[in-house]
Amino acid sequence: MAEPVNALSLRIREDMKLAMKAKEKEKLGVIRLILAAIKQKEVDERIELDDTQVLQLLDKMVKQRRDSIDAFNKAGRDDLSLVEQKEMVIIQDYLPQQLSESEIDQLIDQAIIDTAAQGMKDMGKVMGILRPQLQGRADVGAASGKIKAKLS
Repeated sequence: MAEPVNALSLRIREDMKLAMKAKEKEKLGVIRLILAAIKQKEVDERIELDDTQVLQLLDKMVKQRRDSIDAFNKAGRDDLSLVEQKEMVIIQDYLPQQLSESEIDQLIDQAIIDTAAQGMKDMGKVMGILRPQLQGRADVGAASGKIKAKLS
């Protein structure tokens, strides 16, 4: 299988080399996790991931870390929570700049106007427009809650 020729995968690979040279064990470990996840998806689906698909994968990894942090905090395992937080910060370095709350609200309002959404039955239409705009830039689950509040 050919190496991907997309900017994000190349950047991650270059960062791995830099982390090796700088002996940054934590960063290197997380980068290897990312590359393993990319490789796994490429092998499973017999495709070469483009930047958008890599972003989706990274977004999913961040969401997994958020869920783990919540679970560890509830269980009083601050040590494990801290490890997940450090991993999440490294993964987020590869995601685009996060949207502010007001930017998310503006996108939601615009999507509701664009779809002429009247109520909860139109939630899917609104999410269909928003998901690509929010991918990797905001917590889609939190945005979903905001949309529900506005449509109900």
